[in-house]
Amino acid sequence: MSDEQQKEKRPLSMTRRYRRGLVIVGLLCMMVTLAIATVLFQRSYTVRVDKYLSQICDSVAAGYKAQPTHDAVTLANLLPESDTSLRFSLIDGGGTVLYDSEAAAGVVYDKDGKVYAVDAPDLPSHADRPEFIAAMADGSASATRESQTMQEETHYYARRIVTPEGTQVLRVGEDVANIWGLSADTLPLLCGAVVVILLATAVLAWWLTRRLVQPINHLAESLDTIEADVPYEELIPLARTIQTDRKLREDNETMRREFTANVSHELKTPLTSISGYAELIETGMAKPADVPTFAARIHKEAQRMIALVSDILQLSELDSTQASQSREKPAEMAPVDLAALLKETAQNMTVNARKAYVTLQYSAQPATVQGSKDLLAELATNLCDNAIRYNQPGGHVELRCGTGPDGPWLQVEDNGIGIPQDSQARVFERFYRVDKSRSKATGGTGLGLAIVKHIALLHHARIDLQSQVGSGTTIKVTFPKAYYPAKRLNGLRFYYL
Repeated sequence: MSDEQQKEKRPLSMTRRYRRGLVIVGLLCMMVTLAIATVLFQRSYTVRVDKYLSQICDSVAAGYKAQPTHDAVTLANLLPESDTSLRFSLIDGGGTVLYDSEAAAGVVYDKDGKVYAVDAPDLPSHADRPEFIAAMADGSASATRESQTMQEETHYYARRIVTPEGTQVLRVGEDVANIWGLSADTLPLLCGAVVVILLATAVLAWWLTRRLVQPINHLAESLDTIEADVPYEELIPLARTIQTDRKLREDNETMRREFTANVSHELKTPLTSISGYAELIETGMAKPADVPTFAARIHKEAQRMIALVSDILQLSELDSTQASQSREKPAEMAPVDLAALLKETAQNMTVNARKAYVTLQYSAQPATVQGSKDLLAELATNLCDNAIRYNQPGGHVELRCGTGPDGPWLQVEDNGIGIPQDSQARVFERFYRVDKSRSKATGGTGLGLAIVKHIALLHHARIDLQSQVGSGTTIKVTFPKAYYPAKRLNGLRFYYL
């Protein structure tokens, strides 16, 4: 694999992604906040300008109306000299501009500094201006017009004045920087603020990501107590998964070691016997009369080894099937008639029951499960074989099946030696034997109930064990409820529960 491919597959750094994300979020929030603040400030400022213009216009209009004469000279003498940013205009009822403070020309002052004469400004008619039209109709009006440079806008307020000389309109205007103008004016300040905030955001992101990621890095140092030391609530499922997986791995490793030791022990005993008897025959130390006996013992031990290896292979196959199911690859299942299966099992185990002087019976009600017929036959055979092996001469074993409220069930009951209470939880473990001396005598491998447990797991079945020493054992396997295909009628498939 090349270095470029390794770099492509290398996981991303959570710390870097957090820092980058925080910086980007901080920058976006800052830009949005500045934009919104600029818009709100400009809107608030223009509202205040409009209110100020209306107050000035109404005040000047009231003073102008109270004068004995109503012309441009009278208005010019009433205007405040302190605020030169305001533009005052006097317009007659026809739209002719009588006076404009910005376009005033030929203004003559007397010896007292008052306006004596004003020439009419050379301006076009304002009869089409919105503020003039609205003021003539409603008495007052406001208007705003953008300038051609897109940096300023002019706010107007007009007031209608009724005089003996006729109707006139007094208009006050002021140039105000629009949002683009405000942004241009404050651009250096904004750039400086952006730089400062970015630096502060980077420092804060570095400190915050370090505090966020450091507890996660410390989790690897205490795997034994990872679930108790979870720093964040969102990591609890991950910690539980790690803890469960770690415990499962430890259990599997322990089981593997125990399984290897048990297999070695179980194989060592028959191999030792076979090797010993074969050596006696090979060296001629065995008498001719003893050779058939030694050969029979070799055959018996070899059969025991074959049974053990067969059970081990069976368990290995069940383990692989269960693993495939956990990866969502379920084994092929089909409807299985439990009554027919138990009848066949009883017929196959009759010879073994007679050899052990045990009565074997079966009582079956209609019951069907969705499963593997071969595996379910193995399950029933192992349960029946176990009940016969650990029974007493004159005892009995009964096989039953039926359908209950929890689903189809299969049951094996015997009146044998029973299982002690402290061993009932372990009898389904591999190679576990309650009475090892009896198991050796009966030829058991210690894997029968372990196979039963795995087959039940593959069928999502529940195993219930009830036993009492000296009274017998009952093992019941309950399968989940399911719909099973029945018959086809006129091309339609019907199902029953």
